Amino acid sequence: MNDFIAARSQMALSLGFHIIFSCIGMVMPFFMAVSHYLYLKTNDVSYKNITKAWSKGVAIFFAVGAVSGTVLSFELGLLWPKFMEHAGPIFGMPFSLEGTAFFIEAIALGFFLYGWDRFNKWFHWFTGVIVGVSGLLSGVLVVAANAWMNTPAGFDYVDGKYINIDPLAAMFNDAWFSQALHMSIAAFAATGFAVAGIHALMILRKQNVAFHAKSFKIAAVFGTIAAVMQPLSGDISAKFVGKSQPAKLAAMEAHFHTEKSAPLIIGGIPDVKNQKVDYAIKIPGALSFMAKGNFKAEVTGLDQIPKENQPPIAITHYAFQIMVALGMIMMGIAFAYFIALFKKKSWLKQQWLLKLFVLATPLGFIAVEAGWVVTEVGRQPWIINGVMRTKDAVTPMPGIQYSFYLFSAVYFSLAVIVVFMLYRQIKMVPQLYDKTNP
Repeated sequence: MNDFIAARSQMALSLGFHIIFSCIGMVMPFFMAVSHYLYLKTNDVSYKNITKAWSKGVAIFFAVGAVSGTVLSFELGLLWPKFMEHAGPIFGMPFSLEGTAFFIEAIALGFFLYGWDRFNKWFHWFTGVIVGVSGLLSGVLVVAANAWMNTPAGFDYVDGKYINIDPLAAMFNDAWFSQALHMSIAAFAATGFAVAGIHALMILRKQNVAFHAKSFKIAAVFGTIAAVMQPLSGDISAKFVGKSQPAKLAAMEAHFHTEKSAPLIIGGIPDVKNQKVDYAIKIPGALSFMAKGNFKAEVTGLDQIPKENQPPIAITHYAFQIMVALGMIMMGIAFAYFIALFKKKSWLKQQWLLKLFVLATPLGFIAVEAGWVVTEVGRQPWIINGVMRTKDAVTPMPGIQYSFYLFSAVYFSLAVIVVFMLYRQIKMVPQLYDKTNP
């Protein structure tokens, strides 16, 4: 493994690990706030127990997310010094604001965890809401910084120098809204389905059914609503990518030839050498509509992109297909759940519906990981789109591969610890939170 590949692999590993905790940190506090609100309004102690149980999970994920996020900030400087030298002064504002949001989240979480029976009940609830809002804002700010890498703004690039820097224009670059919207909804869908799936499994095992049934409903409602909204945000993102990053869109769809009424490719195996896709389902004109809003519009293919500027086609295409396929499966489960809620109440007691949620537990996070592969790999070979190549930004320090092995071991260990702690939390439910509900 050469140093360039090692640096990219370490960054990918760190981002892939951290994004899971970021999603949960953005979303779980809202679940917690809803259950707490229901307790305050109904005085049903089971909702209080759910809130306390979830708050322990939020604390675990917050701690691990803080560690992995701190590692990422160091890696930006250590692995990509040329990038940070030039980009830091331009897109540093969202990172600085994210740090502020993080501190507010930490303070509010402390108030919430230790505020039971100490604060006014509604002030205590409000601190939980602040945890969610600040966590969501942190995620949006980080995504804004990443969006800048896709659509750099807020500076003039003249003779190799970055001048006339405008941090606000950099932060609110053209891509920030579509990326932040898509990522935020994805976080709600992934976390909602994961939490609902865990509680559905406990219901199927007939363990503390009343406790887990109420928990399941809160998480499932959040997750299913987000799953139905996600294709709409995906359409916004696709149209923006088609306009601002034609090479990425072409790689996503393995669209080799520029043409009008371009077909949407579902599945398939890209044959880069022969410039075709084998075994794919093609929907005529659908890619033109998805990218341009017109079934007859021309869509730029990879034949119009210089080879040295083309992203890795197979990886980008497969990641995009995985993301879309899993999103469609989750949307299908969401519609089944809505039918059960509003039309077929008997379905809510059927094991097959709960089993669907159990099977879907990891799907949202797999889709999130695939989506970030599309975002990052699809931008290659650029670290700043059209301005700086990734190979020019990497550290010249030799031996990076050993750092990659070390961090891989650290992240694996952290993952094992988190799984163990969450497993113990679930096992402690009967003793701590649900003594009256068999």
